[in-house]
Amino acid sequence: MNRVVHFEIHAEDPQRAIAFYEGLFGWTFTQWGGMDYWLITTGTEPPGIDGGLMPRRGPIDGTAVFAFVCTVNVEQVDESLAAAVRLGGTVAAPKMPIPGVGWLVYANDTEGNIFGMMHNDPAAA
Repeated sequence: MNRVVHFEIHAEDPQRAIAFYEGLFGWTFTQWGGMDYWLITTGTEPPGIDGGLMPRRGPIDGTAVFAFVCTVNVEQVDESLAAAVRLGGTVAAPKMPIPGVGWLVYANDTEGNIFGMMHNDPAAA
């Protein structure tokens, strides 16, 4: 089966992005390879994928999202979205139900990257 095994976050200011994701999700970042590249550990329970962070190569032109949007499982989207905003992120799309699955919200990080956050709730409608 084809599945995501690694993701990358591109950042205008890597240290600012690291602070954002450490504060929001508790992820850890380790510089790797003697270059401007950080390995991201997202945790061990439940199993998921890990990734990397690197400086953005070129400006964001604002015309479209050219990326896979990763969605992170959180305990409560309202609290997580409030934390994202407090840490310098913005709301990209408000909370919406995924009927029978849960609640989903999209945010932008401090670098303009969009990501999703969802918590499970079979009663979502």
